Amino acid sequence: MPIVALLGVVVIGLFAMSWLLSRDALRHAVEAQIRSVTGLDFVVNGAVDISVFPGSYVSFHDVGLKNGGAVDPALTVDVLTANLRLLPLLLQRFEIADMVMLRPRIRVIREANGDSNWSPFIESIARKTKPGGEQLSFSEIRIQDGQLDYRDPHNHERLNDIDLALAWPSISRSFAATGQFDWRGERVDASLSVSDFLAALAGERSGLKARFASAPIKLAFDGNIANKASLVMEGTLTADSLSLRNALRWVGQAPPGSGGFGRFALKARASLVGPSIALTNVNVELDGNTAEGVMTYSNSGRQTLQATLAAGAIDFTPYVSTVRLLASGQRDWSRQLFDLDALSSVDLDMRLSAAKVTVGSSVLGRTALGANLRGGTLALSVGEAQIYGGIARGSFNIARSDTIADIKAQVQFSDVDLLACASDLFGVTRLTGRGTMNMMLEASGSSPFGLAQSLDGSATLIGQDGAITGFNVEQLLKRLERRPLSGAGNFRSGSTPFSNLVMQLKFQDGIATAQDIRIDGPASKLTLTGTASVPAREYDMKGTASLKAAANGTGGFDLPFVIQGPWDDPLIFPDPESLIRRSPGAAPLLDAVKDRKTKDAVRSVIERFTTAPKALQPDAEKKDEAPAAAAPAATAPVEPEKAN
Repeated sequence: MPIVALLGVVVIGLFAMSWLLSRDALRHAVEAQIRSVTGLDFVVNGAVDISVFPGSYVSFHDVGLKNGGAVDPALTVDVLTANLRLLPLLLQRFEIADMVMLRPRIRVIREANGDSNWSPFIESIARKTKPGGEQLSFSEIRIQDGQLDYRDPHNHERLNDIDLALAWPSISRSFAATGQFDWRGERVDASLSVSDFLAALAGERSGLKARFASAPIKLAFDGNIANKASLVMEGTLTADSLSLRNALRWVGQAPPGSGGFGRFALKARASLVGPSIALTNVNVELDGNTAEGVMTYSNSGRQTLQATLAAGAIDFTPYVSTVRLLASGQRDWSRQLFDLDALSSVDLDMRLSAAKVTVGSSVLGRTALGANLRGGTLALSVGEAQIYGGIARGSFNIARSDTIADIKAQVQFSDVDLLACASDLFGVTRLTGRGTMNMMLEASGSSPFGLAQSLDGSATLIGQDGAITGFNVEQLLKRLERRPLSGAGNFRSGSTPFSNLVMQLKFQDGIATAQDIRIDGPASKLTLTGTASVPAREYDMKGTASLKAAANGTGGFDLPFVIQGPWDDPLIFPDPESLIRRSPGAAPLLDAVKDRKTKDAVRSVIERFTTAPKALQPDAEKKDEAPAAAAPAATAPVEPEKAN
């Protein structure tokens, strides 16, 4: 009963005190503390609610905080509630315990020199947290359903639906912020903690931990921060994303191409100085590819990425699979326009070495390559790559001119498997053996078909110990040597072996002209002239197949032939006149046909055959009068025929 009585007295006293306290004095005291802490002018445009017991608070409606003579306030709040400490209130002292802002609208404007409309607030907090300085009357602010607008000379960002709890030190030295907000349509969970808030405000070195988690990407940093002359951060940076392509779009970056850039993970030692960040001890994973090395990113007016990476195995197939050179029918060049926007979005300088590189169906061994993208021009260089059982070196440049791609390529393949090389590069599957290929090509176009139409340059191929599949020249020539008019038979099978192969091609406006094509085999030899259309992917060539003479000098046979039709299935047929001339029975007939006198005699006989029926018509009408004269007229043309 004494305890109950005591509590009753206390409650009655509190109620009495709530009526005896001056509301105006309480309001003015709270307003003064807010001005003192924030360093901003405090303007109340709406009603003020005051409660002492049972809840001790002051609520201001339609509040604005602004910097001096600024026209627009840095902060406007629908309802700002200052919760009061109860014990000091009983002693007639008004101290704010914490503040709650309902639907605040925060404006942050940062000038080019680094100053902002919140500089007075930062200076006030720094001044009051110094040792021996004034103590902060409150150390926690909660934001509910807030909005933040950030502007600087280059950016404008907005955060919506902000729910945060901010706590800076009144006794301890740490600062913490935790909560959620919406940015660009995604909900972000965020947390930030500074181990030495006083040092951080003074620009000195302080510990920093930051976490940001959203559906597109998760980021974390654990290290130190300083801001003397410029912002400096050092620590461990980690990133994780199910789709890097979606994450890049979310932060406002256009992802290159339309393939790849899926699963992404990064862990590195980061050093940020101003607008540049250097990453060392990098472990990066992208689309199942993992690599280690160093990276540097800078955004001083233009985005620049530099990297030196080493990997065990790299698969470039996801990034080039959408680049279709041939149409869906695999017969014509694709007319789909190139997407060249990625060439202008960022500058790139990368060095990559890998033990194995996969590009579609091609597999490269140990490879060292570099990529440089600057001013819309991409330069790829291959120092050395193990491919097709040999070595490849070269360079590949792409320059953008509006929607046109200007391409230059200089490539050398040394001691490669010709079947794999020709199949991958040109779609030709009829060549086997080993050889060396040199190409210097240029083209301009907005699609693969446009490049094929404008192709210029040269190509040289020297091969050894291989074969051309699809026909057997030696077998064909031997058969035709014995029986020229027997027909070629099934000559589109087998293969023609060669010991040496030489091809020299000149390209101009998409037409490849054979300057020197020689195929030398054990028993036969082929030479070719003519052209091949790159846009139409067709041959129009002539050649001579020669059957070599035996050691005793016997034999030997030359047969001209023609190659026409598509690259993948051309028509190959011998010259018929040559076969007729080699036939003992048919050659005199061919000569007789070509002789003028013989032609006239044959024409005379044909004319007499065609005119004889007309001569017989009047005789038939006089059949009854002169039956005997009709018979000689009908048989007269027979005698010249027998003579011929």
